[in-house]
Amino acid sequence: MSLHDQIKQRRQALGLTQHDMQPRIGMSRQQYQRLEAGGNPRLDSLTLVAAGLNAELMLIPQDKLYAVQAVLDGQRGVTERPLDADPWQGLLDGPDSSSHGHDS
Repeated sequence: MSLHDQIKQRRQALGLTQHDMQPRIGMSRQQYQRLEAGGNPRLDSLTLVAAGLNAELMLIPQDKLYAVQAVLDGQRGVTERPLDADPWQGLLDGPDSSSHGHDS
C-alpha cells in the first residue's frame, strides 16, 4: 500500500474529510487533495499531515517490515522475538550470548 493510500485510509478511519484536514494541518483542501492523489510532498508537509492524523512518520528497516505490519494488524507470534526485545543482544558476543561479555 502506498504512503498516499495509507494517509487516506488513516483519515477515513478517523472519520475525517479532506476539508477537515485544513484546520488540523494548516494546508488547504486542494493541497491536501493533491497529496492524497499521489503528489510529491516535502518532508515537513508529511510531518504536519502525520501529526494531524494522530500518527508518526517512521523509517522501518526492511528486515523488520513484516514484523511491524503484523503488530499493526494485531497478529502475534509472527516474529521470532518480540519487537521490544533488545535489538543489540548478542550482536558483538554471538547470537546465543545474553551476558554481553560480563561475568555474573
